[in-house]
Amino acid sequence: MGSQEVLGQAARLASSGLLLQVLFRLITFVLNAFILRFLSKEIVGVVNVRLTLLYSTTLFLAREAFRRACLSGGTQRDWSQTLNLLWLTVPLGVFWSLFLGWIWLQLLEVPDPNVVPHYATGVVLFGLSAVVELLGEPFWVLAQAHMFVKLKVIAESLSVILKSILTAFLVLWLPHWGLYIFSLAQLFYATVLVLCYVIYFTKLLDSPESTKLQTLPVSRIRDLLPNITRNRAFINWKEAKLTWSFFKQSFLKQILTEGVYDIVNNLGSLVARLIFQPIEESFYIFFAKVLEREKDATLQKQEDVAVAAAVLESLLKLALLAGLTITVFGFAYSQLALDIYGGAMLSSGYGPVLLRSYCLYVLLLAINGVTECFTFAAMSKEEVDRYNFVMLALSSSFLVLSYLLTRWCGSVGFILANCFNMGIRITQSLCFIHRYYRRSLHRPLAGLHLSPVLLGTFALSGGVTAVSEVLLCCEQGWPARLAHTAVGAFCLGATLGTTFLTETKLIHFLRTQLGVPRCTDKMM
Repeated sequence: MGSQEVLGQAARLASSGLLLQVLFRLITFVLNAFILRFLSKEIVGVVNVRLTLLYSTTLFLAREAFRRACLSGGTQRDWSQTLNLLWLTVPLGVFWSLFLGWIWLQLLEVPDPNVVPHYATGVVLFGLSAVVELLGEPFWVLAQAHMFVKLKVIAESLSVILKSILTAFLVLWLPHWGLYIFSLAQLFYATVLVLCYVIYFTKLLDSPESTKLQTLPVSRIRDLLPNITRNRAFINWKEAKLTWSFFKQSFLKQILTEGVYDIVNNLGSLVARLIFQPIEESFYIFFAKVLEREKDATLQKQEDVAVAAAVLESLLKLALLAGLTITVFGFAYSQLALDIYGGAMLSSGYGPVLLRSYCLYVLLLAINGVTECFTFAAMSKEEVDRYNFVMLALSSSFLVLSYLLTRWCGSVGFILANCFNMGIRITQSLCFIHRYYRRSLHRPLAGLHLSPVLLGTFALSGGVTAVSEVLLCCEQGWPARLAHTAVGAFCLGATLGTTFLTETKLIHFLRTQLGVPRCTDKMM
């Protein structure tokens, strides 16, 4: 498979991921509005913050490293060893669900049972749901590695829709169940998601078309199960060592960046999750398939290196522009967003300052997502280990800075400390990218350069909207708020128009790759 074909499929994967994120957020928004009519906000808060965090942390620690390592192998790998390695996510998930569940029940404050009943059952079932979802990990990685785009879209959409229907039904008919409702719905979601992948591969491998899929490394559904043979090792130890390196990196990242989970986090990172996460996940696969680890850029196929450099430059430009847009306009519209979302209780307090600080963090988050997307796809195991050592060495300074800034300026200090941490990670990745391409003719870091005209437009928009906020928002009533919104819309339109005229290379990339699909899905 050529690099251009891989690029087209990665772009389709990113586009479908973006559409899925929009669909899921819309469903979640409508569902929360419905649920709050029948259940207390305390129960919904425990689910959306405490239990969802348990679920996502268990999955992240159990599978993130395996995904990064197993999606970056070459075409000559022994897939039976890779699948055996992926099955280790299940016992690892059991360990993390038990360990984190104990923390959630014994070390964290337990909600008042009169207000939030069945909390312990919720912790157990959310942990069990994470383990159930890990049962589908070998199927998921095989599908991602072979770009089964429609399978991902159908499986995740069906799971979320059915989970939402079940939640709404239980809330309507059995509201007294409380946390039981969300726990059973989460378990149902994980089960449906896994079954979609299992049923698809079962039907695919049993059909006559399976003989035509020469790129598929398995011929029977049994081949996807753990396989022990005497003439070879159970797992590929080189792949296992790379997984361990990525696990240390993932563990450190989870410890150093978690901490903001409430309303400000949900609002501030909404666009980041909608746009950047699907792009990061999809193009990590692209870079991992196109580039070979442990080889300098000059020693690889130059066509692939050139395509990877062009894609990285465009993604950096896209992340920078999206992050700058969020930062510039977020500063002037944080108070209005909080006022619409939660009324004067949020907009008149400390919330706007927190959200403005978080807008800066989103800019760094966007750039870091793209740089690490490339870096971890191209790094050798030794380079990943060195990266982990640097992160560990800097963790003490991060903790000290968090303590000092939090004492100095409260919650904003913690966000600023996270910005410092993100800046260090970006610097590490930029140094790696510079070294990787320094002997070649390609300069992908040019994607971080903007034209003076566009920078001036951003600065002017920021100044105009800041003045508009002072004059029109938010105590003057809805006519003034609408006028403030109109000013922002005009400035945003001017900024986007300037971008369209000055960043022609990026516009061409978006049109040819993220806009119109270039490849047909051969697998569906």
